[in-house]
Amino acid sequence: MSNTLEQLQLAEEKAAQLFEEIEKRSIIKAGSTEKQINTQVFELAEELFGIKKYWHKRIVRAGENTLHPYDENPPDLVVKEDDIVFLDFGPILEEWEADYGRTYVLGNDPTKKRLASDSERLWFVAQKHVLEHPEITGAELYNYCVQLAQEAGWEFGGPIAGHLIGHFPHEQLDGEEKTNYIHPENHVALRELDTSGQQRHWIIEIHLVDREKKIGSFFEQIAI
Repeated sequence: MSNTLEQLQLAEEKAAQLFEEIEKRSIIKAGSTEKQINTQVFELAEELFGIKKYWHKRIVRAGENTLHPYDENPPDLVVKEDDIVFLDFGPILEEWEADYGRTYVLGNDPTKKRLASDSERLWFVAQKHVLEHPEITGAELYNYCVQLAQEAGWEFGGPIAGHLIGHFPHEQLDGEEKTNYIHPENHVALRELDTSGQQRHWIIEIHLVDREKKIGSFFEQIAI
């Protein structure tokens, strides 16, 4: 294992611990606004790990806002009883980026529970596909994720299915080129080395939506 991958995985482990503590403290609850939850998570991350920096905007989405992809900024909603909520946080730990996304269902709605479960399940299907096809391009993986969503009875909700992850600030260094994303216009193999001859590492993200019911789910973490 490369030192870079090891550092990225250590950063992700801390992010996973943060999300576990979010659940333990019941931070995601009916009556709280998305912004209130966002602030509480920020304060918790600082309390637990001294995290103050994030390499992308912190996202808490509830209800119909779960339909919106990363780039959009929908109005702040109050979490309702029996709601669906997802979190997408990119903390920086000792200058290494993590990117972690999970979905939570309040209550026992079977459709919401299946939607949340499928975003996680399909993430592992997508990762397995990447490992079995080492020459896969960003466009090929994106199209595969779209196909997975459709086969499961959902729509793929994002314009990308993942992105590079690395030593902060990778986006500033690499810019906004399509080749930095698992994007339908990225025809470069994900395993192609970067301009410095180093291995690139990728986050896969699965965003599923049911537009009729106005709900979505999200799952992301490092894949390769």
